[in-house]
Amino acid sequence: MINFEVRPLWGSQPTPFRHTWKGLVNIDQFRWLVRADVHEQLALAAQELGARLVRAVGMLDDEMRVLTADPTRWRKDGKLHEEPNWQIVTMIFERLLNLGIHPMVTTCFMPGAIAAGSRTVFETKARISMPACMKQWRTLVGSLVRHLARHFGHEVIRKCYFEVWNEPNLQNGFFEGGKEDFFELYRNTASAIKEVDSTFKVGGPSTARAEWMLDFLDFCRSQDLEPDYIIGHIYNNDNDSKPLSPFDGPQEDLISRSPHFAAGVVRGTRKILDEAGFQGEIHWNEWGRSWFPCDILRETSNEAAFIVKTMAEVSQLGDYFAYWCLSDIYDQVGYGRQAFHGNYGLLSLQGLRKPGYHAFQLLGMMGEQQIKVEGNGLGKLTNAIATTSACHSEVLIYAFDDMDQAAGDRSFTVILPPRQRLQKLYRITESENNIVSRWKAMGSPCYINPVQATQLKQSNLLTETTDYVCDDITVKFTLSSPGVALLTFSY
Repeated sequence: MINFEVRPLWGSQPTPFRHTWKGLVNIDQFRWLVRADVHEQLALAAQELGARLVRAVGMLDDEMRVLTADPTRWRKDGKLHEEPNWQIVTMIFERLLNLGIHPMVTTCFMPGAIAAGSRTVFETKARISMPACMKQWRTLVGSLVRHLARHFGHEVIRKCYFEVWNEPNLQNGFFEGGKEDFFELYRNTASAIKEVDSTFKVGGPSTARAEWMLDFLDFCRSQDLEPDYIIGHIYNNDNDSKPLSPFDGPQEDLISRSPHFAAGVVRGTRKILDEAGFQGEIHWNEWGRSWFPCDILRETSNEAAFIVKTMAEVSQLGDYFAYWCLSDIYDQVGYGRQAFHGNYGLLSLQGLRKPGYHAFQLLGMMGEQQIKVEGNGLGKLTNAIATTSACHSEVLIYAFDDMDQAAGDRSFTVILPPRQRLQKLYRITESENNIVSRWKAMGSPCYINPVQATQLKQSNLLTETTDYVCDDITVKFTLSSPGVALLTFSY
């Protein structure tokens, strides 16, 4: 068994530790926000993860009926509404605000009635082209923003964020044009929003692999449209696609095999934006270990370890880190058939908490003042973060398995904070706080029946363990790798 000693520097000067993983969550597409079960999952995330903003692409998709036939003219000419129809969008906003959650206004995709091209994405057949007439697009965006401001009030909408498009650098994936086309689309979209209220927060470029960052910033400055916030997306296996990402780290981490690629891109992006003098917020509103639609490792304790590892390393280098995504209610390459099938969500189709969800719960239990950690055996894959205050302290340990080292039990000795004692110890492993293992023990039923659902929900709450030895100086316990452990201390 490998032995580790964790020595937080309890007497050292702490530094602020912002919980940037809180606040913003992702739902696959805006159309899902009409579903009751999605709202139940959002309510759970609001209560347990601190969700206050939700992002979902496709607010302007044809499924939202923004530009559609006028039913009052059905026996006349069947023409489109002379004015956009914001009924569905308004209903979704109202329901979300009742949950205490503000929607992000994602100005995508292009309504078919004004699209220049016919290329589509997803089962929704969302148009990914430029508008046939930029004036029509500006009118549509202005109509949306004025309606929201009138209906909900400017103060409410100021708490939202406006995001222009989604991953425009994935040409013919999410955008049919090139970089210059997107910049022109951004200029017109941002201007239309700011004409309604200059204090509304607008940002981009929302690029995959955090590409185009400096080019985007330079363009915005040339148009006197400094973005209020800059948006990047990063998945740890994005480097399989030979990205043009900013990167700060060892050359050996600039490969798909490295578990440190995503953190290197975040560091690199922060560095170039600081050097460019950017003063606004930085949002990573899509991030994760893998962009593959189905990845069985995503539902393991190793995903929980990756989440904690990445937030331990780079969470202080941005303002929001929104993991992709909250729910398995999802349909980009098909809708899941099995109860657990390796999809993106922290919550299953039935709203069951996966190990990754519990990882965010443990991160949320950390304090807001961080101290350094030293120790024997700690490194890039197995390490800890510690927070402290006059009344309580926390140590969060992660053991990530990069598949090159043997998994198995590891022994940890943690030095106690002065005059504080251990209160609780939580572990996320392949057997603890792991609903997928319980589902597998049931025989991996494709459809969870009501009896099974009740049993799984009863064992789906974050539970502590008493499997440790504690004296006046240390606490000792084992943690199977891959895994995560949180120790909380107080007087």
